[in-house]
Amino acid sequence: MKSDFLNIVLYEPEIPQNTGNIARLCACLGAKLYLVGRLGFVLSDKYLKRAGLDYWDKLEIEHIENLEVLTEKYKDSNFYYFTTKTKRIYTKINYKKGDFLIFGPETRGIPEDILNKNSSMCATIPMKKETRSLNLSNSVAIAAYEAFRQFDCPLY
Repeated sequence: MKSDFLNIVLYEPEIPQNTGNIARLCACLGAKLYLVGRLGFVLSDKYLKRAGLDYWDKLEIEHIENLEVLTEKYKDSNFYYFTTKTKRIYTKINYKKGDFLIFGPETRGIPEDILNKNSSMCATIPMKKETRSLNLSNSVAIAAYEAFRQFDCPLY
């Protein structure tokens, strides 16, 4: 069951510490975390657990086989794909409660075919041209807190 608040999707995450940090963020915001596809670690990884600290019991997390299963299951929802390969800035989106924010693996991002198929739903976080990308957990925090801000910070 998706969150009625916010849903964070990590497509084939590779680094356990990033996923642990994102899990902790999701627990603090009340967002659900979806891990999609092949993982670059096992869920019992000590670095994953350490990065998430003692927030694991406050987190709703689900491992999904692939993006097609997720998007079909929640076909009436908005799915936003974060990438450096678009010009649409993440702050120009009007997020709605229940939306899904999708982030790709640390070393390669969301595959081009998925981005091309969903080009109208792609968003980017601006940065200097000579830099490649932000850390995944930083990117998720930036985007999630923009949605949170648009929701008028309902947890406080």
